[in-house]
Amino acid sequence: MGWDEIKKARRRLSREQGTVIKDWGGRIPIALVYPNSYYVGMSNLGLHAIYSLLNSYSEVVCERAFWEIDSRDKQLPSLCLESQRPLSDFAVLAFSISYELDYFNVVHILKASGVPLYSADRDERHPLVIAGGPCIIANPLPLSPFFDCLCIGEAEPIIPAMLPIIAGGISGKRSDLLKALASLPGIYIPQYYSGKPVVRQWAADLDNFPVASAILTSDTELGNLYLIEVERGCNWGCRFCLVSQAFRPMRYRSIDNLISQAELGLKYRKRLGLVGAAVSDHPQLEELLLKLGQMGAELSVSSLRVSPLSRIVLRELAKGGARTIALAPEAGSQRLRQVIKKGISEGDILEAMDKVAEQGIKQVKLYFMIGLPSETEEDIEEIINLSLNCKGILDRWQTGCRLVLSISPFVPKAGTPFQWLPMTQPSILNHRLSLLKNSLMPKGIKLKCESPAWSQVQGVLARGDIKLAEVLANMEEVSLSGWRKTVEKCHLDIDFYVHQRWDTDQRLPWGMLDLGTKPAHLKLELDRALAQR
Repeated sequence: MGWDEIKKARRRLSREQGTVIKDWGGRIPIALVYPNSYYVGMSNLGLHAIYSLLNSYSEVVCERAFWEIDSRDKQLPSLCLESQRPLSDFAVLAFSISYELDYFNVVHILKASGVPLYSADRDERHPLVIAGGPCIIANPLPLSPFFDCLCIGEAEPIIPAMLPIIAGGISGKRSDLLKALASLPGIYIPQYYSGKPVVRQWAADLDNFPVASAILTSDTELGNLYLIEVERGCNWGCRFCLVSQAFRPMRYRSIDNLISQAELGLKYRKRLGLVGAAVSDHPQLEELLLKLGQMGAELSVSSLRVSPLSRIVLRELAKGGARTIALAPEAGSQRLRQVIKKGISEGDILEAMDKVAEQGIKQVKLYFMIGLPSETEEDIEEIINLSLNCKGILDRWQTGCRLVLSISPFVPKAGTPFQWLPMTQPSILNHRLSLLKNSLMPKGIKLKCESPAWSQVQGVLARGDIKLAEVLANMEEVSLSGWRKTVEKCHLDIDFYVHQRWDTDQRLPWGMLDLGTKPAHLKLELDRALAQR
């Protein structure tokens, strides 16, 4: 570790509000590790929630660590911000993992820290290495050899059960500690797996666990916002989406709880960011926005559902200074929207555009996926036609509103009805992206497109098993060429993981997990989708 890294950490701390600094004496030191940059990690509200929850315990000191490009390039060990100590000094390393492509960073962080990469090579001399987050809830297998303990579910019900066991056993034999943790609901410890389903844990009453920005800093994408979680989960059940499975049931925070959090947030920021997968489904959203407006809050919202879309909600967001409204048609054709169970029509989408334009919003972002099951080039033409119709509506209002399309390849996710289906080949995805770019960009529509090649890598990791760990462990360079070289060296069949349709009767790699939805229901939803073809 160098003095330059320590100075960088201290400069970053000096620009923060809300940082928790504790003396280590008599406390369990836990490093909360986000395997990406500070800029990305500090925009993740889940990280704020866990940091607050852990530091609410007097017997715990929780500090944060990230993985910057400089650290990766120079192979420098990560330092925790608050004390500038290396990860090897901590009793527990707790990783929060939201994106499959961050798996590569997990491996590099452990290697650079001097902590043995594989759980089997660690003992009482080393930190206890645990992980949670959406990727772990869906499918922990590719990372499982690297972690002592994997948390299946939300932190709020899991952490209070874990901490007493960690406190009592962290100084003893590692095997005894792991056996004790393995007895807890929602904990998956591969070497002590009992054979019984690992049941996902979730918080029944969100009002008991306020989730908002714990630390405020301008050094992040959403630095001008005070973020507040409005709800958790989603009731719509889109067949490609992990959220409606891994974070069910749908739960709302009470309006009194949200107003209380907003009052606190307005002491630090003018703008409030309302966060959730389905914010517009909150039954009292109109009332909430009216009250926030009366409090003088400027407003931003993570995304809104196309239908129903309230004019009152849009009006209050516009009055509150919202600059961008994000909507997710996902597919251009009605047939394909029925395949994915989106539950909206083209009329709904065009009506939503009219309502947004009416309020003078300056930018509309539309989310689309390409490579969805049964997609043809005619479906791509439908995206083009729909986008041009949306642009026409915005132009007719003459408000100068920009239209931006965010295009992502479909990636099958564990735990969803589409978990058995293959991805479309990158060559076809690239061709379809070219059709969209060539047709829409000359018309003044901006496109932001995810890489089909990297999406293929994401697909392999999303449906991967324990064999992926060898690839992750042996990748020297995080690049597509580095990935392909290592995959070949490890004799991994990419086609099997990402381009083959799997039999619904075969046991899935993540079959030990119980996310709360019966496999028979997922199969039924898959059959209903394929019947729309």
